[in-house]
Amino acid sequence: MFDNDEMDYESRIVASGYTPEDNNIELSLRPQRLDDYVGQEKVKENLRIYIEAAKNRNEPLDHVLLYGPPGLGKTTLAGIIANEMGVNFRVTSGPAIEKPGDLAALLTNLNDGDVLFVDEIHRLSRAVEEVLYPAMEDNALDIIIGKGPSARSIRLDLKRFTLIGATTRAGQLSAPLRDRFGVLFRLELYTPEELAGIIKRSAGILNIVADDDGALEIASRSRGTPRIANRLLKRARDFAEVFGKGVIDLESARLALNRLEIDELGLDNIDRLLLSSIIKFYKGGPVGLETIAAAIGEEAITIEDVYEPYLMQIGFLSRTPRGRVVTPAGYAHLGIPMEGQQRLF
Repeated sequence: MFDNDEMDYESRIVASGYTPEDNNIELSLRPQRLDDYVGQEKVKENLRIYIEAAKNRNEPLDHVLLYGPPGLGKTTLAGIIANEMGVNFRVTSGPAIEKPGDLAALLTNLNDGDVLFVDEIHRLSRAVEEVLYPAMEDNALDIIIGKGPSARSIRLDLKRFTLIGATTRAGQLSAPLRDRFGVLFRLELYTPEELAGIIKRSAGILNIVADDDGALEIASRSRGTPRIANRLLKRARDFAEVFGKGVIDLESARLALNRLEIDELGLDNIDRLLLSSIIKFYKGGPVGLETIAAAIGEEAITIEDVYEPYLMQIGFLSRTPRGRVVTPAGYAHLGIPMEGQQRLF
């Protein structure tokens, strides 16, 4: 068994989820216009057309659903849409809208054409969703007043608005809600070259000097995620100022990332611990999720949602009907010879 302190998700620098520390830099680094937004070229091209067409018709943009892994810029893109449309931007989240009255208060305060952004929209309650349907389709709210036989329904007209929903779990959206979005975009992981461009832009805003090689080194270890890239940039700056000449070059970037125990593929000590535990204790698998969770002292849901997706994406871990299995590529990365059940590959 391992100490839970080793598995502190909140302190993981390569965690793609939002952390309180990110609030200090994300707002200042977020681009405000499509021209400043790096990457997601197909999404940008189509979005530019939809926005221009809506503005020419003097109509709000159709409702938009943004989905994909955390940290890729869904909130940023929603803000850009509002800026490009020239309207107000209101932000909330699925868990924050606890009852239909909360949603009604938000919707009745929107002006014509405003953007309402709902993060984690898959976590809306069913009761709130039912109120949202007529609002999205007919710009109206159906409110029930009273109880029992004296209850009556009142329809309130709303201003025309654009709902932008963001989710990391599109499959958990109910079909009726998903079908009411006219525009659906999946955000993909960024290439190292795209991330290097984001890092250079962020460095300029934060008054950090980073050369091309240093930016690319950080980018290559950022798991294709801008949030992680910006986080690593800040840490690399600290090492460059203390051990170097204040410039993030290839040497100082490697020093910082090696000290942070982030390898060339972006794996940190927790990722390697997960893989090596399956190999050491269970001959590389197959092994059940609950068993892995008990072995490394972490919750099963955290392993499934946080650690596994990237390891599966790069081909180091496989889910089989019998359990999790470390792949030959995972063995090779850790430098461990394959034995036992892995011979089945």
